[in-house]
Amino acid sequence: MIFSKNPSPITESLWIQALLMFLGLGFMAILVVLPLASVFAEAFRQGWVAYRDALAHPQAIYAIKLTLLVAAIAVPLNVAFGLAASWAIAKFEFAGKRLLITFIDLPFSVSPVISGLIYVLLFGAGSQFGQWLSDNDIEIVFAVPGLVIATIFVTFPFVARELIPLMEEQGTEEEEAAIMLGAGGLRTFISVTLPNIKWGLFYGVLLCNARAMGEFGAVSVVSGHIRGKTNTVPLHVEILYNEYNFVAAFAVASILTILALVTLLLKSLIEFKFAAEIRAKKK
Repeated sequence: MIFSKNPSPITESLWIQALLMFLGLGFMAILVVLPLASVFAEAFRQGWVAYRDALAHPQAIYAIKLTLLVAAIAVPLNVAFGLAASWAIAKFEFAGKRLLITFIDLPFSVSPVISGLIYVLLFGAGSQFGQWLSDNDIEIVFAVPGLVIATIFVTFPFVARELIPLMEEQGTEEEEAAIMLGAGGLRTFISVTLPNIKWGLFYGVLLCNARAMGEFGAVSVVSGHIRGKTNTVPLHVEILYNEYNFVAAFAVASILTILALVTLLLKSLIEFKFAAEIRAKKK
């Protein structure tokens, strides 16, 4: 019996392979490409002027600015938490380590709507803290702080979950060597740990930012849908759609669509850079 040097693991016939490829591409076209194309087709259905006017509307501009503000606050806080939590989990052994991992994964298993409702129950007018907050003129629910808190909750696993397995795979040998050479903890982290995880960190930040800017469920509950005050881009799209202002709704939605496409492009670039760096280290 003669064996080839590089036997192929694929045993299906060519027509089965072609059928599987056709089904995969067709599935992607129907569920991904067609909806994306429909967004832009509807957004420009009445021409460029209508599209421009929809984005230039004061409420749309405010929604965009508010979305950027919430993301600008939530993402750096999640980055700080993700770095600290992943470093502690991957590099040290301590009591409560598994509990911390469970808490990090909690937003993945809790509905965003439920998480928003929890904050309403905690900080709303009828809550235990509601009266104290009202007496001190502090607004959380139906205000920007509530949007930020809700966004932080639903997005804080992304950075940590990208970094934990990466740090665990790298081990602690390089950090231990740096410490033996006299480097302190902070210098070791900046000079040794951070360069090794930079692509994973960029990837986590990218996913965290995309989710923060596109979050709907949690912020919908805590926002109160107050125009010109608590409406982010997803909430503004919902209001426009419910008012049958479809062109404006899809015009504003195109911003999130562009964000998704940019995120996909950057994701591919980061994966390429990370793979190239790994290949360079192996040589």
